[in-house]
Amino acid sequence: MTIDVTSVSPHIGGEVVGVTGGDLLGSGGAERWLPELATYGVLVFREIDLSDDQLLEFSRLLGDVVVGRTGEHEHPEISTITLDPSKTDAVLAWYRQGNFLWHIDGATDEVPQKATLLTAREIDDSGGDTEFASTYAAYQALPGSQKELIDGLQVTHSFGNAQLLAHPDASDEDRGRWDRVPSRVHPLVWTHRDGRRSLLLGATATEVAGWPQEAGRELLASLLEWSTREEYRLRHHWRRGDLVIWDNTGMLHRALPFEPTSRRLMHRTTLVGEEMVS
Repeated sequence: MTIDVTSVSPHIGGEVVGVTGGDLLGSGGAERWLPELATYGVLVFREIDLSDDQLLEFSRLLGDVVVGRTGEHEHPEISTITLDPSKTDAVLAWYRQGNFLWHIDGATDEVPQKATLLTAREIDDSGGDTEFASTYAAYQALPGSQKELIDGLQVTHSFGNAQLLAHPDASDEDRGRWDRVPSRVHPLVWTHRDGRRSLLLGATATEVAGWPQEAGRELLASLLEWSTREEYRLRHHWRRGDLVIWDNTGMLHRALPFEPTSRRLMHRTTLVGEEMVS
């Protein structure tokens, strides 16, 4: 059967048809799928039901895989994404409430992560859809005067800022732990090797260098609102066995809220970043 990618919307998302889980490993690696990812930003493989071994094998075909340190899974490269503390580390489950906010993975790293692969083990129709927003498309559509305004600006990204938004009533002890995670300064506009430009935004973005704090936050909030407008956004309603891959360098994402008691359970791998923000 021929493998095709069907566009989901004008600016973001492609659904892959004609491939099963077993076929995917023989469908090509980085040469086959990374150009598709660059084109669509988000690739959806419906109900292909990869095993953990297959998920890891396919991830390695696309690039180097981030190795976790949680010890929560047989494969250290696979993260368990849930709010249920009985299925993961309780602190991690609490932190992952931050996934309800628009963000880019690894924004506080020197080199943000390249791409993320997420597959659904258990779903809950009462909540937990995932939304994506293309900051490539959002930047391209900005008025020229706005592009001139933000060109060359530097933004501080902080894990603590993202967690404070998710947990405004956190204790001083929690805030102290967050503050021990180093912050990172990145250009607001990311000029990629292929010449495309995207915006590096999200819950971690806390201040604009050289701007008064309030003015900087207003600018970041307005750009986030612009970048997550409906025309740049894709909402994925999960089915069990779905695999979704997204280009982390130009896609914001967030989970829509669900209860900690939800049976929603995802397994995730992440590809090591290859391109510094410049």
